[in-house]
Amino acid sequence: MNWRIIAIPATLIPILIIAIRFDIKFEDVLAIGIIPFVLAVVSMIIKLGLQGIKFAYIAQKYLGKFDSFWKLCGVRVGSEFIKFTTPMFVGAEFVVIYYLHKKGVAPSKSTWIAIMDIVTEVFAGGLLSIMAGIFALMNGAYVIGALILGISITITSLWMVLFFLSSRRTFQVPKVFVRLVKKFSKEKGVKYIDQTNSWMEEVCTMSRKNLRTSESKKVFTVSFLFSLASWSFYGISFMIIAMGTGYIIDTFHSIMAVMGANAIGNLPITVGGSGLAEFGIIAYLNNLDPFNLTIPQGTVTWDAVIGWRIATYYVPILVTWLLLVKLALSKIKKNENL
Repeated sequence: MNWRIIAIPATLIPILIIAIRFDIKFEDVLAIGIIPFVLAVVSMIIKLGLQGIKFAYIAQKYLGKFDSFWKLCGVRVGSEFIKFTTPMFVGAEFVVIYYLHKKGVAPSKSTWIAIMDIVTEVFAGGLLSIMAGIFALMNGAYVIGALILGISITITSLWMVLFFLSSRRTFQVPKVFVRLVKKFSKEKGVKYIDQTNSWMEEVCTMSRKNLRTSESKKVFTVSFLFSLASWSFYGISFMIIAMGTGYIIDTFHSIMAVMGANAIGNLPITVGGSGLAEFGIIAYLNNLDPFNLTIPQGTVTWDAVIGWRIATYYVPILVTWLLLVKLALSKIKKNENL
């Protein structure tokens, strides 16, 4: 876990480059005002809280009241620390699987719950990002719109296809990987391959058992709505920050800008999407050529974007770290009834 803490300062590098390149001073960021900044942080905490409530809802629907609802919320919020500190689209699910496993939940059940959680998150976020891409194209931002659509459609389609196919067929480790593992790892590798195939078979069995039931359809629908609300508060956080700098933006445009930026930030290039998300918002709102980041007068400025990044990343990362250590990684009494 220590390497993740070391990775956090690395996310400052793109911000420092932006500050130097566009002559953004610390007092420019402070000019946003304490109230808009605090409200933006609160909006982000609400987003994380809705994610936690959704996970607790899913877990208790499939496992009953085996654990405290609010503790489950805290574990899910804490798991976001992994997402904040890795250059990838997802990652938080591994923490909740680990937590549920320590509570005595079977690997197939814990994985199914994590998958239901992340798929609804990806589906809602992907849908909003696709809307943002279409909106950008409609307003003549062809390059940035095509980029957003390309990333969003690819990621969303991949997750949704795999999710629904899991109820129709049993996935196994691709043969090309099996051959490589057998070649380099010998007997130990074969053991891990067999364990992985067995785990994937159990997950697909869980999918066939649950996915088509009316109860699971209800869980999916409610979770999807929670995810939409969660992503909406993410967009609202930027609207609040922008208004603090005197730039007026309505809720719809704010959500579209943030979700477009979020799609670009999901590229596995930088830790936590640092630099990519900032670039995405500026390019989206100003309808710019991605290779020309000179901002026209009267539009959103870099200090607003940097302030938003601090409010929605650096402050929440402390909250998620504390919850991760206190709840998900602490000693847990196993529930033998699961």
